[in-house]
Amino acid sequence: MADTQDVVELILRDHRRMEDLFRRMRSVEADRSGALREFADLLIAHALAEEAKVYPALKRYKNIDDEEVEHGEHEHDEGNKALLELLEVEEVGSDEWDEKLEELVQAVNHHADEEERTILNAARENVAMERREALGRAFWQERERQLKAGCGSVGNVRKIVES
Repeated sequence: MADTQDVVELILRDHRRMEDLFRRMRSVEADRSGALREFADLLIAHALAEEAKVYPALKRYKNIDDEEVEHGEHEHDEGNKALLELLEVEEVGSDEWDEKLEELVQAVNHHADEEERTILNAARENVAMERREALGRAFWQERERQLKAGCGSVGNVRKIVES
């Protein structure tokens, strides 16, 4: 378990990790394929854990906008589609790779920015720390379960996108 259990902080840490992985995927000096594999696992595990453990709980709070939470789920779908398109590119570093990577960066960064400004700020203001920590434990356990299952494989991402 991380050194914090606050679900808001755990989600923010994942967002910052995704930004780091984007930098690695853009760098010709980095292991871009390895960064993509790590990113794929993290993005899918993160989104599935949010949708299973965090979003349903936050919808119960009157000062957290249900439409924002549902919009977040829709944006997960967009990110998953963009991820699948990048995973299916045959040559790392090709023009197609760069184009699909930028589409993924745009989709994920847009979602993270909106989620941080709306859902996470509302959770910080309206959800007691004890409840945020309970949600954090549930989020972390589901996230870890998904990571152990290899959730970011091309086949699994395809299955998620097609469902």
